Formats: sequence, C-alpha cells, structure tokens
Amino acid sequence: MTLTNVVPLVVAACLTVPIALAAVHTGVDRLLTRASIQIFGGYIDEFRREHPQRQQALRAAHLPVTYREYGSKTMLYAGTAAIVGSILGLYLIWAVLLVLAIDPETLAAALPGPLTFLANLGGLPALSAWELFGLFSVACFTIGAIVGTAIYWLRWWYPAYIADRRASRIETALPSTIAFVYALSRSGMSIPEVIHIVARQEETYGEAAAEFSVAVRHMDTFGVDVVTALQRMGRHSPSSQFGEFTENLVSVLQSGHSLSAFLERQYHDYQDEAESQQEQVLGLLGTLAEAYVTVLVAGPLFLITILIVIGIAVGGTFEPLQALIYVILPLGNLVFIIYLSMVTDSIVPGTATTDEPDVVAPGLADSRDRPQPDGGVPSGALPEHARETIDRLAYYKRLRATRDQLGNPLETLLERPNLVLAMTVPIALVVVLWELPSAVTAEGFDVAAIDDTIALAALFVLATFAICYELHRRRIDAIEGAVPDLLDRLASVNEAGTSIVLAIDHVRDSELGPLSAELDRVWADIQWGADLETALRRFDHRVRTRAVSRAVTVLTEAMNASGNLATVLRIAGQQAATDRRLKRERAQVMVEYMVVVYVAFFVFLFIVAVLSAYLLPNLPASGAGEAAEATAVEGLGGVSEADRAAYTTLFYHATLVQGVLSGLIAGQLSTGDVRAGAKHATVMVGLAVLLFAVVV
Repeated sequence: MTLTNVVPLVVAACLTVPIALAAVHTGVDRLLTRASIQIFGGYIDEFRREHPQRQQALRAAHLPVTYREYGSKTMLYAGTAAIVGSILGLYLIWAVLLVLAIDPETLAAALPGPLTFLANLGGLPALSAWELFGLFSVACFTIGAIVGTAIYWLRWWYPAYIADRRASRIETALPSTIAFVYALSRSGMSIPEVIHIVARQEETYGEAAAEFSVAVRHMDTFGVDVVTALQRMGRHSPSSQFGEFTENLVSVLQSGHSLSAFLERQYHDYQDEAESQQEQVLGLLGTLAEAYVTVLVAGPLFLITILIVIGIAVGGTFEPLQALIYVILPLGNLVFIIYLSMVTDSIVPGTATTDEPDVVAPGLADSRDRPQPDGGVPSGALPEHARETIDRLAYYKRLRATRDQLGNPLETLLERPNLVLAMTVPIALVVVLWELPSAVTAEGFDVAAIDDTIALAALFVLATFAICYELHRRRIDAIEGAVPDLLDRLASVNEAGTSIVLAIDHVRDSELGPLSAELDRVWADIQWGADLETALRRFDHRVRTRAVSRAVTVLTEAMNASGNLATVLRIAGQQAATDRRLKRERAQVMVEYMVVVYVAFFVFLFIVAVLSAYLLPNLPASGAGEAAEATAVEGLGGVSEADRAAYTTLFYHATLVQGVLSGLIAGQLSTGDVRAGAKHATVMVGLAVLLFAVVV
C-alpha cells in the first residue's frame, strides 16, 4: 500500500481522535464546544423554535448543557461522522472490488464449504476510470450520509431516552417521596423547608428528590417564590404523574386548604397506583417468562434436534450448530437479561448506599461544629487545634476501615459480596490457563480436553459468590423486615411522653432481629458523647439499606422541627410496611416464573441427554461394512466416532451455556436482581456436569 492510499485513513484518524479525547479530557471538550458553537451556533439558534420537544427533553434529562451547545456539538459530530464514514466507505468498496476481481475457482477454493456459492460473484470485469469514479462517489457519499444521519438522530434521541428512564424512576420513588413530604409537613415544617430537605436526599429517594432540586435552584438562585418554583418544576418534569402531583400541590398552596390532608390523600392514591403498576409489570413478566421458554429454550432445543437429524442424513450442519450454541444462544439470553432488567427496574428499587464519613470528634459532635462537605468551617468557628484533631481522626478512621476490612475478610465479603469475584475469578483463570497446554495437540486445539476444567472453575466462582450474596441478602431482608416494627415501637413509646433518645434505649432490648445489635451500637455512640443525629447517621452508614435510610432521614429531619415524633414515625412505619408487603407479593408471584425456567431447563437437559446417551451411540458407524449397512436406519447416513465425540461435546457445552444463563434469568425473575441467579446457575451447571459425567 502506497503513501497515497494511507492519507485518507490519516485524515479520518485526525478527525476522530479529538472527539474521542473530548470524552475523557475537559480541555479538549471545551475547545470542541467553542468551535462547534462558533460554526453552528447561529444555525441552531435560527431553528430553535422548530424543535421545542428537543429543548424539553434536554431539561427533563437534567443534562448539564444548553440547547445551543448540545445542538452545535451534534452538528459537529454528525458532520465529522459523515466525512469519516465516506472515507471508510471508500476503503470498503475498494476491498469489495478487489475480492470480486478474483476468479471463481480461486475464490471457491478459499471459501468454507457452506459459503462456496459466493464464488459465483467472482471474476468481476475491469471497470473504466469513469465507472470506478462514479461507483466510488455514489457508494462513499451514500455511506457517509447514512452514518452522519445516524449520529445526528442518535444524539437527539439520547436526551429523550434519558428523560424516559428518569420518568420511570421518578414514578417508582414517588409514593415513598410523598410519604416523606407528608411526614415532614406533619412535623411542623414549612413547605419551602420541606422542599429543601427532600432535594438533599437524592441518594435515598433517587430521581424524585432530584426533581425537587429544580425548585430549590429556582428559589435560591433566581429568587422566585415557592409557588412559581413548583410550577416550573412540574412543567419541566419528564413524569406526567409528578407533574400532576405538582399542579395539585400548587392549587392547595394557593387555596389555603390543609396541606397535610392533601398529602395524605396523595400518598394513598399513589400507593394504589404503585400497586396497580406492579400488577401490570408482573403480568408482563409472566408473558416474558413464557416467551423465554418458547424462544430461548424450546426454540434452540428444536433447532438442535432438527440440525442433528439433517446432519446425520446429509451432513454439513456442524457449523450451524456451533453458531447456534456459541453465538446465538448466549447473545439471545444476554439481550433478554438486559431487557428484563429494564422491566424489573420499574418495580424493584435499588439498594441505597451512603458514602458519608462518620467521623465526629468526642465533645464536638454537634452538627454545627462538624466540618462542611466543601472543606470549610461553619459559623461555629472551630479553633485550629480542634480542626487538626478532626483531620487526624478522619485519617485514622480511613486507615482503620482498611485495616478492619483486611483483618476481617469473611465479614468484609459478607458485607460486599461483589468482592468475592475479585478473588475467585483470578483463581479460576489461573487453573484454566494451567490446564490449557493439555488441549493443544498435533491435530490442533481440542476444547473437550479442558471443558470439564472450565465448568468446574465456573462452578467454583458461581458457588462462592452465591453463598456470600445469599448470606448478605438474607441479612438485609431481615433488617428491612424489622424496620416497620422498630418505627411502630418508637412511635408508641414516644406517644407515652418519652423522648426519642430514651425511646431508643427502651426498644433496643426488644426482639428486632439483626436490628437489636445495631441499636445497641447506636446507644453506645450516644453514651460516648455523640448526638442522636450523628449516631443514627452512623447506623445508616453501617446498614446501607433503602428502608433504613428512609427511616433515618425522616427521623433526623423531623427532630429538628418538633419533639413529638409519634405521628412522623407512624407515617414512616406505614410506608415501610407497605413497601415490605409489595416486596413479599412480588416474591410470591415471581417464584412461579422461576419454577417455569427450572422446568424448561430440565426438559432441555433431558432431551440433550437422550440425544447424547441413546441416539448417537445407536446410529451405525460410517464405513462399518455390510453389518452396519444392514442395521442402518433407512434415509440416515453413518456417523463416525469423531463425529459422535464432537456432537457430544457440543451438547455438553449447550447445557453449560444454557445452565449459566437460565440460572441468571431465574434469579432475575424471582427477585429482580441478576446476582440472585448465581445460586440457580450453580445448581443448573452442577446438574449438567453431573449428568454428562454419569449418564453420558
């Protein structure tokens, strides 16, 4: 290839590299933004009014860019993609012409058996210079236009997609968020203060709390009143339910009606809506489970059987079988897992975590004296030696956390089961690589020599992760199950006139499962001089569940407004109990779908075992003489020993692939979390290994 032939590729690389760097480097991104606005900014402003839905999508998606900036960069990226696509299209057409110029005989000799029909396309006659120029021009500019249009469309589609995802998450978190607003309003807080508090709880209440930050920004930055801020927040929200709630809230504020009564009605209405939505999604999951069994279990099984029969009769189906088992089956299952995660995301909220450090110096535990998140010191004006002490304590706490994790590896793995994979996956890879040389023979690479090693290594990884994850999940479920009882007992004691601090001391001796030990630690923090808010924040940081985070947030925020917390605790307890009930209903219904997946896998395993253990061994061997021909089934050819071994290996691998993916899907259907499928995948892979070791 001459230097002239490489120049277009260099141009394409020079155009692509800055865009790739802009994704990871702020300076390059800033330069591209300025250049795009300078070139296309006027055009974007001229046609701004023709695309109001794009501006609304950008606002709803909460993307930190202006419409002018996003539109200008879209034009720049689309134009660059069109040029690069044209250049690559030039090389693509060039390569196709070079291949098609080869004579059919040479092409047929180079192609695999199933693709020899493509040799008829060879022997393309030489084209004139004008014909080549016309062909290159039309093909290249057509490819460039397609690529540029695709990039332009994808860039404008992306904000709408993000907005839709945010709308789904907002509506999922809306009942609990309204319950939080209702509880704070019953504690005596004003609505502007409630809005500010909710906006700060994005880690606990997700996208619904992020929507309230829009109203906070309008009030704090632009100085608008609370009614106007709420109206703008509702208009820009991607969720129609949230917009409707905002309009009703504004109407109540303007009319002077009871805010608490309105919020109570709204809470119950949206809770009923959440239950209705859950029923719809569960019905959809039932349909998806049936579709999965039909398309990704029975369908591949039918194709495998048909291809085996055709292969025995006429041959030439081994490569399609490999494509089905190694490519189509995994990709189909992975696509189903991704889609299933999108469906279950609307009814199964994630687990709340918090990374807030719990460093508080003894004697300086009051929240007014703690260092601020920006590193500054509040108006309490701590002396220099106190700040140095707090910094040393923070450094010590970080070192102690690392030391505790390394010193108690079992507890660390149970708290963070994903870390198990960081340990077991390298061990499994080392074992497989150690056995890899035994699969290299004089005839080539024999995957059957190490497939048992790979299967046992996968079993080791899945089993260890499943044990740690299940222990972790059972502890979390036990804690979340005890939260409603805890809040109800705290409310009862507080109603009797006991302060919330003494109420915690009173209920910590009651039977609350894993929460009893955590309440003992909360009380120990208080006795050592920490205020109740700090002790509860530490409790939230240790447990890291959404139910506990919501309870702690409601309690700590309501304490600042009123000492009578019984009503607030009752509301929080009802919300926790409702969430728990919905979770139990989901689990009961989803178990049925998990059983469907198990039955489908057992059928898959049975059919494959019959094919491997009974059909293939009883077929006549090819070239076995007159005796074999006399016993041959009419219409079927013979099967050599090598073919039998190859088919058996394919069946074995099919059960392993189907076992891993079906197990993950069974866990995702039963709990909404694909990680819960590790135990099911362990069982299914273990059955597949045992079946082929004993029966086959």
